[in-house]
Amino acid sequence: MISLTSLAFVSMALFSIGAIGVISRRNIFVIYMSLEMMLNGINLFLVTFARYHFNMDPQVITIMVIAIAAAEAAVFLSVIILLFRTKKSLDTDVFTTLTQGENS
Repeated sequence: MISLTSLAFVSMALFSIGAIGVISRRNIFVIYMSLEMMLNGINLFLVTFARYHFNMDPQVITIMVIAIAAAEAAVFLSVIILLFRTKKSLDTDVFTTLTQGENS
């Protein structure tokens, strides 16, 4: 059986790697994947302590968060496709202005 501390360490490592990815990267797709990694780290942390305390409430919340994240992923990926079609790049420096004027 896997201990509570090792599962908590893995969830904190996932969250930390995701946070570093959000801070240090410029590609909007990589930033999105880092945010998803942070969300999965939080979900693992919730499930870990739900298992430790023999409570099902955090596990239900985690399933709801995963379902909402799936719908959010579809919307976010469609926005990424539209931004790429408009600017021909996924670099965050290109997206300083989102107007459709003559300078875009």
